[in-house]
Amino acid sequence: MAIMKIVLAGGGSGGHFYPLIAVAEALEDIAKEKKLIDPELFYIGPEPFDSVSLLEHEIEYRPSPAGKLRRYPSILNVFDVFKTAVGIVRSVFQLFSIYPDVVFSTGGFAAFPTLYAARLLAIPTIIYDADAKPGRVSLWSARFARWIALAHPDAAKQFPEKYLNKIARTGHPIRKELEAPAKEGGHEFLKLEPAVPTVFIMGGSSGATSLNEVVLDALPALLERYNVVHQTGTANLKEVSSLAGVILKDSRYASRYRGFGLLNALALRMTAGISSLVVSRAGSGTIFEIASWGIPSILIPIPTEISHDQTENAFSYARAGASAVLEQKNLTPHLLAAEIERIMNNQDLHASMSAAARSFARREAAQKIAAIVVETALEHAPR
Repeated sequence: MAIMKIVLAGGGSGGHFYPLIAVAEALEDIAKEKKLIDPELFYIGPEPFDSVSLLEHEIEYRPSPAGKLRRYPSILNVFDVFKTAVGIVRSVFQLFSIYPDVVFSTGGFAAFPTLYAARLLAIPTIIYDADAKPGRVSLWSARFARWIALAHPDAAKQFPEKYLNKIARTGHPIRKELEAPAKEGGHEFLKLEPAVPTVFIMGGSSGATSLNEVVLDALPALLERYNVVHQTGTANLKEVSSLAGVILKDSRYASRYRGFGLLNALALRMTAGISSLVVSRAGSGTIFEIASWGIPSILIPIPTEISHDQTENAFSYARAGASAVLEQKNLTPHLLAAEIERIMNNQDLHASMSAAARSFARREAAQKIAAIVVETALEHAPR
């Protein structure tokens, strides 16, 4: 049997990139389980979000530029049209030289040139979309994709009815290292009080300035009752730490606060293991990580004029009963503290939100998608 060749595409952000890594992990497991030769994996696109992860999984990087189509008027849109055209030509040559058995895409502008090239070369394509409102690249590529995997229950109705027979709601692929919270050692690892409940505030990989400001103003009240672990975003850490030091200078609860720029996988698992509530932006990947941990949450989506995706994601998750949503235009320190209190002080509500989160997560999404990728690759591969 010839070696399977699989191309991965997507990755303009962590939300598009890390599902590729999760599926790559599952592909490795399937190869071992079925005693197949390990597939050759390639990533085609702009500079990868996390090049270390590609090296760890022996995924070969083939560079190809991709332009971004912004929703607002910008001269950059004109320049990026040319960048995308160059990316398509480059991707055609990249794919022709590899001639993979299947292309797997997580969407986003970074995937478009590779998907376009795959269509030109008639290479089987499988797409995955994580958002409640699928992105433009996913909706476009659905017309020629063999299979369409979706995370959110509300996403299928966004596609034409004729595509429903090739849609599967799989859930969101999550890397193994993040799927299970660490049940022991979290308080010691973070040097926090074991007898005090912990609230985990996630600003996303790049942080969220407006959310950080509200959290800082609410800190004195929050720390009277809770430990607070605060992911500020790497660029914001120095400023937030300095302000927190001033705000908590005379507080006897200052030791209950921990600020980090960006938590690595181990720190995330440790924090998740001791957290009773998560306050977060509403990126699709983040929501499904929280759901897999089974922790109630408060979501504060990026405003709709900046990102329609996050608002759709947040309310889709809230309809499942796993989260509350606070819109940024209404967000105040008092409202944030009051909403945290409302959930934390109602044991029945907390338990029902936790159960709803676990139900929403749909575990083993990466394995389900990887199985479809392998099946498609084997059908296409020469015997």
